[in-house]
Amino acid sequence: MKRRKFFKLASTGAAGLAVGASCKTTDHESPGNASGSGAFNVVPPYRNEIKTSFSSAGSRAPSDRVILALIGAGGYGSRLSMSAARLGENVQIKYICDVDDTRGGWAMSELEKIQGFMPKKVRDMRIVFDDKEVDGVFIATPEHWHALAAIRACQAGKDVYVEKPISHNIFEGQQMIRAAMKYERIIQCGTQNRNPDYAYSARDYIKSGKLGEVFAVNVRALDDGPVPFNPGEDTGAPDTIDWDMWLGPARKVPYNVSRHRSWSVYWEYGSGPSTGGCASHQLDLARLVLDDPGFPKSVYCAGGRYFFDDNRDVPDYQMTTFDYGNFVLTLQTGRCTTYMQKTPQIIRSSTTEFPMWMQNGTRIDIYGSKGMMYVGRMGGGWQVFDKDEEIVAQQTGIDPMDPHILDFIDCIRTRKQPKGNIIEGHKSMLLIHLANISYRVGNKQLIFSPEYESILNDEAATAMIRREYRQGYEIGENV
Repeated sequence: MKRRKFFKLASTGAAGLAVGASCKTTDHESPGNASGSGAFNVVPPYRNEIKTSFSSAGSRAPSDRVILALIGAGGYGSRLSMSAARLGENVQIKYICDVDDTRGGWAMSELEKIQGFMPKKVRDMRIVFDDKEVDGVFIATPEHWHALAAIRACQAGKDVYVEKPISHNIFEGQQMIRAAMKYERIIQCGTQNRNPDYAYSARDYIKSGKLGEVFAVNVRALDDGPVPFNPGEDTGAPDTIDWDMWLGPARKVPYNVSRHRSWSVYWEYGSGPSTGGCASHQLDLARLVLDDPGFPKSVYCAGGRYFFDDNRDVPDYQMTTFDYGNFVLTLQTGRCTTYMQKTPQIIRSSTTEFPMWMQNGTRIDIYGSKGMMYVGRMGGGWQVFDKDEEIVAQQTGIDPMDPHILDFIDCIRTRKQPKGNIIEGHKSMLLIHLANISYRVGNKQLIFSPEYESILNDEAATAMIRREYRQGYEIGENV
């Protein structure tokens, strides 16, 4: 398939972007970066390209109409678009874009009820990018498309809401930041837990010293399971899908319904349904509550397929240890427990109730020298306990999805940096990538350079910091 060159459009300006790199930088300059070249002593270029503000030329009145499009019309993306149309003032969804014709019908019919007209259905996202009326896009494709679609959107002058996991590898996260800075585009990550007040009050409680010195953190992402996997056979692609475009950056392979519908269990397309799909929320929330620490100095991941030794790529359980020097963070992920559960929606919507922490599959444990804190994602709130199991401090929460979407719409108008910005999104997702790389190279401890974002002790692991891109779908050094 012939592909035209990436867009090189100048974007309108922005104001109020105030984000620091928060990682050490040097005067090093190089046309490449550590992940692209394999070098260990090159500061990633995005560090020196982060802007403390965008120009103010693009700011708009709160009443100005915002035109959006959805790229990737599965259930999650469809709900994003419908929520934006329902919640946002003077917001319209103009396009539903998906390479799979069987998806998007529900969103289109519901959006017609909400906004009084039906969006246009298209297969090719380039049609969306060519439309100058479109202000921003929701990207909810399979994971391997997230970075490329986001970068193309920035090049076309569109603001971006990109679902988690935001990137397929470390290099992509770096390049997404560079595109956001170069074209002065908003990139809001689908890490909604940066929005609720209780996340910041938990952070402030720890910063006050009342929890004491934090020395250990445990993050859970334990979904219901175990879940068997029965791969399908290779067949011809149905007429209802553009399979070549669905594959995008990944290598060309025959159509397989398992790759299509269960893509998250293949390394080529995802980072695992529990590790990438679920843990990315908790890790990002944990980093926020810990006042956004930098990168760890080493990582070690062990795991395997303990319940079903089938043909999926990803394990059904992983245990990862990140060494930050002054504290240790561990991450449990998997689909192997029938007795663990995510926080029920009734609690996420309550201003008085907390999760049942003992069997909560998505809780964060923070161990301080004076007490321990439980934190729940997506409205779970937080509680602090002393040695007698007495509650000494707490705050409930509400599901932050709606405020997170409204934050994105507001940032399109004001050009302010969103709470779930791409810089912190990259830092959180980098932990997921490191965990999976450690597992994939044989459960090895990897020594990591926070300064250069490089793996220092394993060539095979270093090679996984970046993927090989299929011709026509590349993400290069220059975005």
